[in-house]
Amino acid sequence: MGSYENAFRMVRECYAELNRDPRKHRIADWRDAFSPAPFLAVAQPDSQDSWLSFMSYFPPGNGLPGDPLTDTNPFTVTSYLVRAAGLVRTLLLTIQSRRSAEARSDSGRAWGSDSPNRPAEEITNGLTRLLKFGVLATVAGLAEAAGLLEMAFRSLALYPDNLIAKLVETAAASSRRQLELLVGDDPELNWCWVVIDLALSSMLGVLRFGLITDPRGFDAINDYDVREWLRLNGASERSLNSALLRGAYDLAFAYEDGDYNRPRHAAGVGLRGTLRMLFSARGSLFWKMNAGMGDIVFAPLYQVLKNRGVSFKFFHKLTNLKLIDPGKQLPSERPYVEALEFDVQAQIKGGAEYQPLVEIRGLPCWPSKPDFCQLVDGEQLEREKWDFESNWKSSNVAARTLQVGVDFDVVVFGLGLGAVPYTCKDILKRDQRWRDMVAQVKTVATQAFQIWMREDMRALGWEFPPVCLAGFAQPFDTWADMGHLIGQETWSTTEPRAIAYFVSVMSEAGVKEVYGSDSYASARRRDVRMNAIRFLNSNIRQLWPKASCENGDFRWELLKDPCQKSATPPSQADVSRFDTQYWIANVDPSERYILSLPGTTRYRISPLDNTYDNLTIAGDWTSCGFDVGCVEAAVMSGKLAAHAISSFPRLEDIIAYDHP
Repeated sequence: MGSYENAFRMVRECYAELNRDPRKHRIADWRDAFSPAPFLAVAQPDSQDSWLSFMSYFPPGNGLPGDPLTDTNPFTVTSYLVRAAGLVRTLLLTIQSRRSAEARSDSGRAWGSDSPNRPAEEITNGLTRLLKFGVLATVAGLAEAAGLLEMAFRSLALYPDNLIAKLVETAAASSRRQLELLVGDDPELNWCWVVIDLALSSMLGVLRFGLITDPRGFDAINDYDVREWLRLNGASERSLNSALLRGAYDLAFAYEDGDYNRPRHAAGVGLRGTLRMLFSARGSLFWKMNAGMGDIVFAPLYQVLKNRGVSFKFFHKLTNLKLIDPGKQLPSERPYVEALEFDVQAQIKGGAEYQPLVEIRGLPCWPSKPDFCQLVDGEQLEREKWDFESNWKSSNVAARTLQVGVDFDVVVFGLGLGAVPYTCKDILKRDQRWRDMVAQVKTVATQAFQIWMREDMRALGWEFPPVCLAGFAQPFDTWADMGHLIGQETWSTTEPRAIAYFVSVMSEAGVKEVYGSDSYASARRRDVRMNAIRFLNSNIRQLWPKASCENGDFRWELLKDPCQKSATPPSQADVSRFDTQYWIANVDPSERYILSLPGTTRYRISPLDNTYDNLTIAGDWTSCGFDVGCVEAAVMSGKLAAHAISSFPRLEDIIAYDHP
């Protein structure tokens, strides 16, 4: 996202230090690595077998993500209130312009960001007049109120709290009375109305719950679910059940146990994430990577660290983070990590250092599978299909223990939260906080598939620009058009014309009792394959009407087979063609997505916690100031871990760590 200031700053610094030669590398600079993606869409069911897609273009914000911030800090509650009021005003004027008769007859002024600064007394008088004389009974009056609120939010201390809250409450109630009837069945006006309703409910909630002055900021409402909190502040059921809000849950994988009937997301986390996404993005709402994340982010980081002298030891699986025995601990000492115990999964031929990167058209890339040719007995390991990333099924050729003071001084535990029960048994035995964190902060399995097609999106019936879309049919509610990657790939025959990525949560109902068995991951991967095939046969025609046959099934000949030598598709392609594509079940403990369920964020532990003398933690599952599963949270957490070790970076240099 364009609001991921810390992540973009890290990536930009990485590419600058790497200093690739653009004559040799097609992705040399960070601007080569990312492309703006300003379109966001949500899908709304129109009838039992029909869907409507609503698309919005988000104009680029000033500057680029990672640029130095100006004196005006966008990451404040008041800044968000100003921007939200401005958005409401714009949408009301949009609705008003669609009602030309009212636009001619109404005489209300629509003050806002394009109006000159008004004295506080004049704004107060305007707010009072709107409340006293009932001007809010018209759309023009509502637009004027939003404009006045936009200016008042810039200097809230100058105005009585009860006056501002009363105006927001009255405007919200009035807009619901007018607009729900006014917009009727018009899809575009319905979209405007839902945004207005949710924005006014959020503004009212911020004021009612005192989030501007509460030292906890948005975290003060994390015991509520997003929908629950919005309902408390007057949001209509129509808005609460809208595609827009459902899409927000989809983007956060916010379904407990992968159950679509249990959408749950902490209100403070959801509000913070939404406001950051909408009102602090720079350059573009989203930025798409111009290759895989392993190639755009991890490979450059690896190269920079190698250049700095960092030593990497691959194929080591942590089995125990061993604490010092309390009986050996000195009275003045805090507990500390005494040893790290590993299973060595594979040996490198000749004792050499493993080289993880592969080159594709001159670009160093991080592959999805290891290079077995570099491994001792690699052919056998590959033939037996050993998965080195599996928590349950992996080779083990040796054991290795690292000792404190000999092999390491400080440990940064950067595995996913799901791996904690398998690797931190000593801590879990002794530390109630860690047990509470594991029990309360839940994870969810996810599933994804990617397809490469012979026809472009327009030929498939998609009439809009490349998009990120959420809120679509389960079991794959989120889709990204990734056609921009075609030119980055190498094909022995003609290139595909379209690439599509789909992702969603994955229900584990009825299978949790076998979680952890050797066959679990492979069984779930088979489930993803069947889910994807069923989805393509039954749902995809609602997005791409020309991708289906007359009987409604997917046109399997559309899929591009990378192993097929002929450029001409076979005359009779069937469902087996799907096996040439890519799909995955993210069920391994360290792969699972971290959830922010209501009432659970308090159980997260901070990287700054100093309970253990030589241990800090890092990951989007920690308490890091942005407690949601994403790369920005991971980078912020990593910076906090670095500060815990070295007091650098300064906490004030972690963008929005002090977020309200």
